[in-house]
Amino acid sequence: MRKIDKIIIHCSATPEGRAVTVRDIDKWHREKGYNGIGYHYVIGLNGEVWEGRDINLIGAHTQGYNSNSIGICYVGGCDKSMRAKDTRTASQKGALLNLVKELKKQFPTATIHGHNEFANKACPSFDVKLWIKENKL
Repeated sequence: MRKIDKIIIHCSATPEGRAVTVRDIDKWHREKGYNGIGYHYVIGLNGEVWEGRDINLIGAHTQGYNSNSIGICYVGGCDKSMRAKDTRTASQKGALLNLVKELKKQFPTATIHGHNEFANKACPSFDVKLWIKENKL
């Protein structure tokens, strides 16, 4: 098992309300030259949690931090004009919270981050540090 010390949250950078599946993201990542989806989990608009890359395998989601992290991506993150926006549905918010809580049980010393803490991006289009505080994670 890999040593996991970070849980990194992403968005798919797709317009609000556009349905995207784990299969779609896998295809996009393969087109970029990855050997498959880079995220370990994807959360659909309805809150369904899909497994992406096997958790025992190194991800491809945050340059320089993949070997010791788990990548979670929620579908959305942009408004209709493709500007960064927190588009998480109530179902996605609940699913993300439950998934992070489960991962924290499995990896109690792991810290939680937004992708924007490691790259000059808006992703995941919400303030993860505030979310951690509000949810007492």
